[in-house]
Amino acid sequence: MPELVIDLADLADPRVLRLLEDHLADMHATSPAESVHALDVGGLADPTVTFWAVSDGEGAGAAVLGCVALKELSPVHGELKSMRADAAARGRGLGRRLLEHVLDEARARGYARVSLETGTEPFFAPARSLYEKAGFSVCPPFGSYVLDPNSVFYTLEL
Repeated sequence: MPELVIDLADLADPRVLRLLEDHLADMHATSPAESVHALDVGGLADPTVTFWAVSDGEGAGAAVLGCVALKELSPVHGELKSMRADAAARGRGLGRRLLEHVLDEARARGYARVSLETGTEPFFAPARSLYEKAGFSVCPPFGSYVLDPNSVFYTLEL
């Protein structure tokens, strides 16, 4: 198996754009529009957001297998965003690797905690399981989020 590489993502890369289009399509197919909080390309380009992709090698020939973003909410609080493994690459531990990468970055930045929002639908059960195994606990809405029966909020003290 080729070595996995996690690096800053190029929002103009067609491989990354396809992954993001798939991500947004799944979010809109799974949750009501008012409950979709996934970032589009414009949201990921915000200077408070750092966005990475994981690929099966380096260069233009490598397949982009997943992505993740970290949004700075404050100097001590980050939000996990846009975590996605390509459907064909699921079950290979990519989510765990991406989550470890973001948490390492959050610690390096000096964040005291990382929070996230995800869906309550069965589609999101693997993500919720991953976050809970990593030590995240359910919390009230944070930032600009409000209570929503289609959302669950998690936080992890670092």
